Amino acid sequence: MPKQKWASIFAKTVKTGIIRSNLIPMFAGFTLALYTYQISLMEKLPEIIFALLGTALVIGAAGAFNNLYDRDIDAIMDRTKSRPTVTGEIKPIGVLWLSVIMSISGIVLLALTTWLAAFLAFLGLFLYVIPYTMWSKRRTVYNTEIGSISGAMPPLIGWAAVYPDITHPAIIGLFVVMIIWQMPHFYAIAIRNHRQYEAAKIPMLPVVKGVKRTYIQTNVYLLIMFAISFLFGTLSLGLMLVAVLLSVGWLTLSIYRFRANSEKWATSMFVYSLIHMTVLFSTIIIYSLMGIIFDL
Repeated sequence: MPKQKWASIFAKTVKTGIIRSNLIPMFAGFTLALYTYQISLMEKLPEIIFALLGTALVIGAAGAFNNLYDRDIDAIMDRTKSRPTVTGEIKPIGVLWLSVIMSISGIVLLALTTWLAAFLAFLGLFLYVIPYTMWSKRRTVYNTEIGSISGAMPPLIGWAAVYPDITHPAIIGLFVVMIIWQMPHFYAIAIRNHRQYEAAKIPMLPVVKGVKRTYIQTNVYLLIMFAISFLFGTLSLGLMLVAVLLSVGWLTLSIYRFRANSEKWATSMFVYSLIHMTVLFSTIIIYSLMGIIFDL
């Protein structure tokens, strides 16, 4: 088989798109810790490399195991039926070994930064594989909430790779924002793929409770995100203002667009969720790096 084909199979198996998107909040946590404790970027250069590689490997391992375990329901859904684990382009035993090797390698690399970073990576992997993938995803409407905890680990890992103490209000705020962000994001995906989730018998909130309940619950989470935004004020009024404005914008969009129809609303909410994450975490990274450069 051509190398290009193998590369494509590997990328789909470990979900490289998810790896890339999660490295942004991880790096935001990393740079935020550098700024908070006034540590030079060059001083922590090895930790940056270990954290990026280690986090990427652990997230890839989680994605591979998820593909392995969910290949029966993935075969039913249009958005997932072309995955290599479904088409047979890669054998299940191969995916299992890939997941195990990537998990161990990633945790070892993170242990070279701090033991807390390695533990958080292990905890995130465990929560994603056992409580989410193997249990809640097919059994309860709260599967998104349960899965959101593991999905919010990257910024904690980044912070812990620099400084092994995650009790600072700023990183707690970043962690909670990451948790809450996932509900509107994945609710929007579930509405856009309502029939596919229904066919696969996955109890997503819109499938079980309907769109109106999803709309109300989404707005509740957006209000919580607005309140959490003020935690960034412990570091910077500028960061707090960005987080507040993004939250207000999201809530306003939700209320305004719902008057059209559910699919258009879901599409708008999905697109805005990506903008929200990109702008917020990019702002944190830029602000932190600028603070390190000019304050040291």
